[in-house]
Amino acid sequence: MRRQFNNQVTKNKKSAKLRLIAAAALALITLLPASAQSAEPTIKTERQIVVSIPHRQLAVVEAGQVLKVYAVAVGTEESPSPEGDFTVTHRVVNPTYYHPGTVIGPGRSNPLGTRWIGLNKKGFGIHGTNMPASIGKAASHGCIRMRQADLEELFAMTNVGDKVVIRKGVDAEVAQIFGTFGAAQDGAVAADSATDSTN
Repeated sequence: MRRQFNNQVTKNKKSAKLRLIAAAALALITLLPASAQSAEPTIKTERQIVVSIPHRQLAVVEAGQVLKVYAVAVGTEESPSPEGDFTVTHRVVNPTYYHPGTVIGPGRSNPLGTRWIGLNKKGFGIHGTNMPASIGKAASHGCIRMRQADLEELFAMTNVGDKVVIRKGVDAEVAQIFGTFGAAQDGAVAADSATDSTN
């Protein structure tokens, strides 16, 4: 009887060891594909937004290729759009508009439209407008305005950390993306200014 009991204990120990080995092997097999995946290099696509103030256009550029070009409104002479290299710091769906003494929640009367792409220059960004007739003009207080459908499309392509380049002049990069720009067109910036309270 005692011998039978010892045999049973030995069998149970062997069975427990086998179960443990099987579990360890299964865990190892499960981890192998994950290890192989994490060993592969991650390819980050470099995407940037380029805004030409004289052209009043915005382009989405990825790996040197222009994906899309949109018409935009830019700042007036009195409140120009900032020139330089910026970064997208935040993205907001249905933003609230704040101006000294004024707060407008999301909705049709919101001057920012349904999306806000904020830059690392406080108070400046890319947004929609409740004045679509201002697109193509020097009409804002410095922000870049877009038609609502265009903005929502751009918003879906944009991530925090993306580079935003805003140019007042036509350098080689701007000319390559948007084409050359004549002096007659350049003078039109001041002529068609239509300012309102929106950025």
